[in-house]
Amino acid sequence: MTYKVPKDEPSKGRRPVETGFPGTWLYPGYLDVPAQQALLATLSAGFEAAPPYRPRMPRTGQPWSIRQTNFGELGWVSRPDGYFYASTNDVNGRKWPAIPAALLDIWAQVAHYPAPPECCLVNLYDTPKSRMGLHRDEDEEALDAPVVSISLGDSCVFRVGGFARSDKSKSFRLASGDVLVIGGASRLRYHGVDRVIPGSSQLVPGGGRINLTLRRVTKPPSSAQ
Repeated sequence: MTYKVPKDEPSKGRRPVETGFPGTWLYPGYLDVPAQQALLATLSAGFEAAPPYRPRMPRTGQPWSIRQTNFGELGWVSRPDGYFYASTNDVNGRKWPAIPAALLDIWAQVAHYPAPPECCLVNLYDTPKSRMGLHRDEDEEALDAPVVSISLGDSCVFRVGGFARSDKSKSFRLASGDVLVIGGASRLRYHGVDRVIPGSSQLVPGGGRINLTLRRVTKPPSSAQ
């Protein structure tokens, strides 16, 4: 895919590139290596309170190819009867750890939304077969808020499609430190991770990819009427 620098940048201080999908902006190398290392250390501390676990698919009970956990007031969970946001961790019954300040700063810089995120879903691609099928983030009430995705560790082949799972799609790579914003006209596009490229980063001990997805779940009071 050929990228172009947009004329009207949605964020000051860094230059996003166009992805070919209106409302989807990629900020390559948004976090430098020291910032990535600091964020990884913060996440590792949070994992002690909310250890990553391997969820299971609703209905079938099949285990996912990734592990996940959450930070924030609400956590996104997969249960036998569907997908939900919950204020407590199903595994240990505890509240999720707070979203790290560094992630709130990123949201403030690129989301351009009048309220902070309530959920940071953490996906750990920790095996050679880890992937994420085409899906869209549609369990949120605040669909006017973008989804902000931060990549750490090994690069991945990320795929974006249309508004039906069968629509044509395109793929591009996301590398460690990249930030992707999916909002506006693209908020409900299907997207997924085809594969992770082993050895493409030395950030995560033992290899693998960590994806952090910031989401606003409920509408802010001023827009909930």
